[in-house]
Amino acid sequence: MTDPHDPERLRALEDRIEKAKGALTPKASRGEEHFSQANMAWRMVVELVAGLLIGFGMGWGLDKLLGTTPLFLVLFIGFGLAAGVKTMMRTAKEIEAGQVADAAKNDNAGDPARDERD
Repeated sequence: MTDPHDPERLRALEDRIEKAKGALTPKASRGEEHFSQANMAWRMVVELVAGLLIGFGMGWGLDKLLGTTPLFLVLFIGFGLAAGVKTMMRTAKEIEAGQVADAAKNDNAGDPARDERD
């Protein structure tokens, strides 16, 4: 008869249980990934439009206050566009950093030989 507390058999059973749990965990579906990308795209559009609107408002207000018709309006719309693009680029860098971190995490999680070396 075999020993019921055999550590090798228990370790093998634990490995099989972990593999079964891993197979049951839901993966991110393609639709969820697409939804997240759409959210990021809308965020970038809103940032650009907000910069333009703020620049427009400031320029229009200064033109009305100082009596200079298109001067500050054109100038501040340009500033708003530049600020919106700068904000969009910052958001793109944040997204890229998140994707790189996720890819690195996924690469390390799938390498059992690396886990044994560490």
